[in-house]
Amino acid sequence: MSNTKFAKILAATAAFVAIICLLTPVAGAQANLKTLLAFTGDATGFSPESNLIFDSAGNLYGTTGDTYDTAGDKVFELIPNSDGTWTENILWSSAGGSEPYQIRAGATWDSQGNLWSTGLYGGAHGCGQVFKLSPNGDGTWTYTDVLDFDCGAGGSDSCGGVIFDGDGNLYGTTSWGGIYNWGTVYELLPNPDGSWREKILHNFTSGKDGENPGHGNLVFDAKGALYGNAAQGAEGNCQAWETGCGTVFKLSPNSNGTWTFTVIHSFTGGDDGGIPNSTMTFDKAGNLYGATLAGGNTSCTDSSSGLVPGCGVVFELIPGADGKWTEKVLHKFENGEDGAYGWSGVIFDKAGNMYGDTIGGGNTPYPYYGGCGTVYELLPNGSGGWTERILVRFDGEPQGTPYNSLLMDHRGNLYGTTSGVTTPGLLGGVYELIR
Repeated sequence: MSNTKFAKILAATAAFVAIICLLTPVAGAQANLKTLLAFTGDATGFSPESNLIFDSAGNLYGTTGDTYDTAGDKVFELIPNSDGTWTENILWSSAGGSEPYQIRAGATWDSQGNLWSTGLYGGAHGCGQVFKLSPNGDGTWTYTDVLDFDCGAGGSDSCGGVIFDGDGNLYGTTSWGGIYNWGTVYELLPNPDGSWREKILHNFTSGKDGENPGHGNLVFDAKGALYGNAAQGAEGNCQAWETGCGTVFKLSPNSNGTWTFTVIHSFTGGDDGGIPNSTMTFDKAGNLYGATLAGGNTSCTDSSSGLVPGCGVVFELIPGADGKWTEKVLHKFENGEDGAYGWSGVIFDKAGNMYGDTIGGGNTPYPYYGGCGTVYELLPNGSGGWTERILVRFDGEPQGTPYNSLLMDHRGNLYGTTSGVTTPGLLGGVYELIR
């Protein structure tokens, strides 16, 4: 398999789901679902797959990652107006070529107010890039190429974003490249001259450690250990084109500057789920939560997706005193109105309820993926289990399918993006779910 095949398959999957959802009538859209921005094309961007972030003033920021073009991807700001509408401000637009494109990771703030993200492609070698946008005093932003992945030992094809530690170092993953060409976990450290040097923390082998880290960001625990997931490899057989159902891993820092890699769960594609592809979330007790694309309930059998039967699950990983982790499946998606294929991660509200979205299921009559996706809530039921409540079944407003983790404001309202295709007027959007 070439070093871009997995990313291209995921892109094709995203585009195909979006196409069928765009054909769905708008009638029946939920009254509490508000479209903040409907992308219209090159001027505004289109097909976002990124997470959103806020600034301190309540403005939203995100990226667009067009599935087809090699230029025109954007980093945008949405500014709320007094009448309830929002105004888009384009901070930067990629020219393609040596600049990053297919920007699917969203953006991350640093302590100086700069925005950081990654491009799946572009850069000096065409294998992706880490870049920074810095605000200027006149409202413009300056683009800086921070690191070009070298397509080899330094990694290739970064789907996920970057995060900072307390010292200002950056961490992320590549889906391909590294010594074995199955992906990497990397650290970027600043040099005195303002440049950055890359340090590879782990090279995936396609063995027990897994392969191909996906769209999710890494996360830190309270002790400075890093956690992430590999979408493929290890146990099971979750995809028609590749073996393995993925892993959740931990990287623990050592006093000599090295890191110790540990697999804390290997998915089998059965009841425990398979193909984790998103940013995971810790609760206050140190338990880790996420979702999977495959495994679980076998009512999802669409062969066009390339996935084995299974609609995906929401899972919890519980650490033990002996260092081992135990998985608990909190919900198995059932397709239909329930939703299917947990592409994105989950978040919590102050009451301990959980929220996420799916790229399939809902109330669409089309046979592929069972629909355009859902936004769901999982509420603890007092007996150790969780009860699902569907908040949104996407049916064309905003156009497309959600491929991002949700964002919550201080009032408990949820924000997200949907991805569309290159058809005029059907190019994805940004939405608010008022609760």
